[in-house]
Amino acid sequence: MTVPDRRPVPPLGPPPKVIRPDSAERALATGLRVVAVRQPGVPLVELRLRIPFSGTTVTHPARVGMLAKTLLAGTARRDRVAFAEAVQALGGSLHASVDADRLLLGGVVLNTALPDLLELLGEALTEAAYPAREVGVERDRLVEQLAVARSQPSVLAREALRRTLYADHPYARELPTPRAVAAVTAPRLRELHTQRVVPAGADLVLVGDLAPERALDQVETALAGWKADGAPQAIPVLPPIVPAAVRVVHRPGAVQSSIRIGGTGLRRHDPAYPATQLANLVFGGYFSSRLVSNIREDKGYTYGAHSRIDHGAAGSTLLVDADVATDVTAAAMVEIGYELGRIATTRPTEQELDDVRQYAIGTLAMSVATQAGLASTLSVLAGVGLGLSWLREHPERLARVTLDEAFEAAGRVLAPAGLATVVLGDAERIAPGLALLAPVEVVTNAESPRP
Repeated sequence: MTVPDRRPVPPLGPPPKVIRPDSAERALATGLRVVAVRQPGVPLVELRLRIPFSGTTVTHPARVGMLAKTLLAGTARRDRVAFAEAVQALGGSLHASVDADRLLLGGVVLNTALPDLLELLGEALTEAAYPAREVGVERDRLVEQLAVARSQPSVLAREALRRTLYADHPYARELPTPRAVAAVTAPRLRELHTQRVVPAGADLVLVGDLAPERALDQVETALAGWKADGAPQAIPVLPPIVPAAVRVVHRPGAVQSSIRIGGTGLRRHDPAYPATQLANLVFGGYFSSRLVSNIREDKGYTYGAHSRIDHGAAGSTLLVDADVATDVTAAAMVEIGYELGRIATTRPTEQELDDVRQYAIGTLAMSVATQAGLASTLSVLAGVGLGLSWLREHPERLARVTLDEAFEAAGRVLAPAGLATVVLGDAERIAPGLALLAPVEVVTNAESPRP
């Protein structure tokens, strides 16, 4: 048998033109901003209601976490079961989630039943009952979930890095404590709802097989009763990241070390963001990156390594993570530092830049190709004051990034001197090796404040 000649892979063509969907936008008198985008294909409509919900108190994560779990647990008209059955009868779904920035109500429904789902949404927003029994059940469940979560190395490492980066900022308190959750009561949730579940500053995104202007009218009718005097609470900007000693969080007997590195990122509206996005991809932002090629493919230190830029309302953060075997922790840190130094001090090649450019443009197109993907993306962008225009123009910005711009952006964001490092693992085994590379501080509690 002979092996047939392999033909070369044809070059990638120009980026596809961005389709400009039919859309409409309206700011209601209540302060709610509504965006409706027509994306036919299936007879569904995706709904995302983003309500600013940041808070500065230590107990805020517990209260808002419980609010998200019980917001749809019944209204003045229906109990939890009756409300869920009403949503399901429309062929739809409705759910609530929360993070440090926002409360999100998301759902999907047949396009013919959109007015009815909006009516149910309005009922939840204006008449949520927070029944004491449901609050008690969800409170106990959340305490159990927190116990499970905090037994996971990935969660402990993330918490340790956040406290190292953000100190007393609300972003440092991602998960509530069981004690704070246990103190949440139904009356307190009703009070919080009245104060903070308000239309002022909120964004509602509708994407699907709809007529945009008609959908805006339906929203205005269905949510006319959602009025409140409250206002969103401004979240403080992120504190400057202060590089210090490598912080080793002791986890006795750990067979792996969780390496987490963080630094200041650029906001999406920053003119240098497209170049930063591409520089980060070259370094560690996708599977063919330098970091993955080095410590996974070449050295075999890890199954996967990643770098990304997290965007929040208070600011953006560069994050690098890798889980490696305990015995190669110091060696992996050497290679990570080498790749960070290389991307910050030497230009990427034309081929590297072209590869990540095509990857970035292609993945963006894929992420918004579905109704759910576009709705979620627009909701995220709305949280930082961006929208459809940014989405349409970003591929063109990526296409214009030069080698010099990518090099300058890498030096600004990825330089090792500006980054902070946390390693979760068995300190007795990994600290001596790490101390040969940089000063080391060993702590035994992942919730210790930043030094």
